[in-house]
This record gives sequence, structure tokens and C-alpha cells, in this order.
Amino acid sequence: MSLSLFVPASRRAGAGPVRRILSRLGPSWLASPVRRGVQTLSLLLFLVLFFYVCWPYGSRHHAREMARREVVAAETFLALDPLVGASAALASRTLAWPLVWTGIVVAACLVVPRGFCGYVCPFGTLIDLFDRIVGRRRKAARLEPRPWWAHLKYGVLAAVLAAAALGTMLAGFVAAIPVLTRGMLYTFGFLQLGLLKGWYLVPPLHAGHYVSVALFLVVFGLCFLTPRFWCRYLCPSGAVLSVASVTRLTERRVGDACIGCGKCVAACPFDAIRPDFTTRTAECTFCQTCGGVCPVHAITFGARWAATEPREEDRDDSGEGSVTRRRFAAAAVGAVAGAGTALIAGGRAEATPESEGAAVRPPGSVPERDFLRLCVRCGECIKACPYNVLQPMGFERGIDGLWTPQVVADGSGCEPTCTNCGQVCPTGAIRALPLAEKRAARIGLAVVDEAACLPHAGREACEMCADECTAAGLHAIEFIRVGVEVDEQGMPVPDTGFRAPVVVADKCNGCGLCQSRCRHINADQKKFLAASAIVVVAGPGKEDRLRRGSYLALRENERRRKQQTLRGKQTDTGSYLPDFLK
Repeated sequence: MSLSLFVPASRRAGAGPVRRILSRLGPSWLASPVRRGVQTLSLLLFLVLFFYVCWPYGSRHHAREMARREVVAAETFLALDPLVGASAALASRTLAWPLVWTGIVVAACLVVPRGFCGYVCPFGTLIDLFDRIVGRRRKAARLEPRPWWAHLKYGVLAAVLAAAALGTMLAGFVAAIPVLTRGMLYTFGFLQLGLLKGWYLVPPLHAGHYVSVALFLVVFGLCFLTPRFWCRYLCPSGAVLSVASVTRLTERRVGDACIGCGKCVAACPFDAIRPDFTTRTAECTFCQTCGGVCPVHAITFGARWAATEPREEDRDDSGEGSVTRRRFAAAAVGAVAGAGTALIAGGRAEATPESEGAAVRPPGSVPERDFLRLCVRCGECIKACPYNVLQPMGFERGIDGLWTPQVVADGSGCEPTCTNCGQVCPTGAIRALPLAEKRAARIGLAVVDEAACLPHAGREACEMCADECTAAGLHAIEFIRVGVEVDEQGMPVPDTGFRAPVVVADKCNGCGLCQSRCRHINADQKKFLAASAIVVVAGPGKEDRLRRGSYLALRENERRRKQQTLRGKQTDTGSYLPDFLK
């Protein structure tokens, strides 16, 4: 069985127009055009999904607009990241649906080992582009081959999986695609929002933003040390596939015709070729660039059982101990570090009451403990949210809450026609709800600050919060009279006092439209208030967080219980029977 997809070097002499174009694009394009073509298409698809499908504008009917654009699911690349599915399943202790995609990606690696890294990953493609830009400036800083940190990615992987097993999600901090999407959101995503919709929609930056952007830039900065530094030595998503390559069915082979020219070593982007030109199979991504630059056609790709060179597990790579032992040591240290981080984060979460500073989560969010275990902090829901209602948390709830989405309704409330956040969530931390279910999902409760509210304080008549609520079809705000004058007999005088708002808890779903309206008019425009006088808060009794089941059914059950209670009170009040006969 042969899987050689490269263009042999000898066939490039006297190249036609296609090969001349490929040669101008770069030697790797000429050597392995299939790989470069797949990389290009994957990167373009990622950019379309990020900047177009997750751009929540163009129609007031946001759910319908998302469905029209989403020919390919917006979270496709996040679901394909093998570490996302594995860590979500471990942390939540359930068979999370991204685990299916993890299985598919790992199964594909049976034929194309680490194929996701070499062909599909858009982060790797961007790093390749940056490598080409900085290549000449990197020569002075080029590292020695196989440095001591060559197996560090296995330690990072072990840390992530150990933390996940203890209920703490660390994959979003280091997994390839979450790092990419979050970094793109806080840089180019905010730039797109500011230029096309207005800079007032860009949220104030906090420490969490700066940490994420710094991590994003560091990945590219490491390219000044060696090509694809992140992919070679640090990426835990790639480490998952390196471990899976033990079961590979195919392999790179070097024949007796090899003349030792070293061109394959220089061309390999993943440091997968040893100085003796044999293969570090755990690092090889089957990119086949080495085969395309070999002048004597000594390199082929085919079935593993036909391989003749020594297996990686039988070799000592540098004389400093076996590869397996060094990987095990890195994994052991990483596992201890991950477990320690999980215990610290978990202890802090246990010590913090749920009612203390509870974040208002997106509609359809699962219970908070499960939410923190499932959310990979990718920022996809924030990118797809109209008017930037969802914003990332900073360090206010520690590292466990960092970069998780919360509803901040000062600028705008949660749009009644939008279900985007659940549609793009890659792990199920936010459930994908139909529009009717989303409107029934209670994410918080609007609370009126009577000391600040203009009519409650007797300063001015104001009903704009109720108008906004009514326009959304919720009717969750009613009025009472306050400051009513009385005559000499103590009877209320008609047409005096103000109609002041009160929130009907059973009807409020916490959308925050009232909050944004009050903030925009009374605080920002009229300067009557420093902040909105009506604010959505979360916590026990103020929100519904279901792992499964229907919010509509929950509301209907509440309505029936309330009716039964009212009927019971009426029966008790009107009864003439003595207590012992009731």
C-alpha cells in the first residue's frame, strides 16, 4: 500500500505553468502541493466561519440569519481539536458529543498520523505563514536539534487531563483551537466589531484580555527560536495525536538509495527526522515534504508492516536516556502540576457561595459546576453574540472563571430573536435551544434599586423599562403608585404620585433589556444616574440551569403549581367546615 502524495524532485525539471506557480509560492508547495492545498482550504474555511458565520449582523432575526449562513457548523474546528472533546468528557464525566469527533480524528490518524496537525489545523497554518516571514531573522537564534524540552507537550497534555479528571477544565488555556479563536476574538474580532459596527460596542479591556492576547502572541514569538516551536514542543492537542500514533497503520520509510544529503531534515517542519534520516514516528504528520525534496526518491510512505527502519520505541534518540522514559517523566510532572491546579481551583470554588457574585450566564447554560467543567473558554459564543451582550470574565472569580462568558446587559440586553451562543458552543456548556425554549430559559432576575429608580425616589416619571419589556413580549414589569398625596380624611388624591416599576419574578427571564434601556437613557444620556436602576442578578432562585429537559415544560409546571396553590387558598378561605372535617 502506497500513500506517497508528494511531487518527486526529478519531475520538476522543465516545469510547466502549474509547477512554476507552485515554485513561486515556496519549496514546500512544490514538494507537497496536496498538503498545502488542504491547509489553505482549511484556513479559508476557518476565517469564513469566524468572520462571516459568527458575525451576528445583517438581520434582526438572528437565529434565522445564523441558520442561513451556517452551511458548515461554526464550531467545526473546535470540535475537531482532539483535546477539547477528551477533556470535556473527562471534566464533565459524561460522553460529551465532541468526544465523537475526537474519535474520528484519532481514527483518521491510523492512516495519516497527526494529519490534523499537518493538514487541517488553521493555527498551524498561520504559524507556517509567520515562519516564512521571520525565517531569515531566525537563523542567528536557531536552537540545537532536540532540546531538553522536546517532550514538554506530553507534560502539558498530562496536566490538562489530570485537571480534567478532577473536574477542572484547563484545555481552553492551552489547546490549539481555543487559543486561536480566543486570540483572534480579542484582536481581529474586536477590530472587526469596532470598524464595522462602532467602537462603543467593544468592551473595556481587563487583565483577562491582556493575558489571552499575550499567550496568542507568545505562540508566534516562539517562531523566532525555531520553526513551529509551538507545534513541535508545546501543543497538547498535537500530543494527543502523537500518543495515538502508536496504533498507526502507515509509516514513512527511507530506502537504501539515500545519499545523506540532509535536505529532508532541513525541510521537515515538525523535527520528525533524525540526523541519520530515519523517522521520529510520534512527530511525523505525513506532510510528505521530505519526499518531495529528496533528489534520489529514497523516501516513500506506505504500510507500517512493510517498514524496515528501527522503531522509535527501540531507539535512544540522544544518548541521554530512552525517549519513552523522558516522555513518561514529562507526563508525570505535568500530571502532578495539573492535579495541583485542579485542587486549588476546586477548593476555591467550594469555598465561594453560589450566591456570592454569581455570574449571569448565557441562556441554556448548564448548572454552574458543569458549566465550568465543559466551557473551553474559546470565545466563540462571544463572537456570535449580537451587540456584545456576552463578555469574558476576568480574574474576579479566580482562574476557574477566567474567559468564561457572562451576560453584561449595560450596553444591550439578550436579543429575543437570537440563539447563536448555544448554536456555536463546541462542548454543550451552552445548550443549543430552539427559539421558544431560549425565551423560556430564565438566566437571572431583574431587581429594582428603589433608592436610585427615578419614580420610586419621587424624582421623575419613568416607564421605559416596562416599555422595553412589553415590546419583547415578556410583560414582566408592573407598576405601583408611590408618593401619593392624601386629603384631610386620609383618602388618596387622584393623579398624584408616580407609577413605579416592580418586577414580576414569574415572568422575568433575565434578558436585561430593561437594564440596558435604563442605563442608556437615564445614565448615559440624561446623566440622572451613575448606573442603571434596574439590574439583572443571578443566583439560587433567580435562574434555571438545566442539564437536559425543557424550559417550556418547567415554566408550565410552575404555572400549574401556582394555580393549584391559589385554588387551595380560595377553598380554605371559603370553607365553613370545622378543621377536623376538612
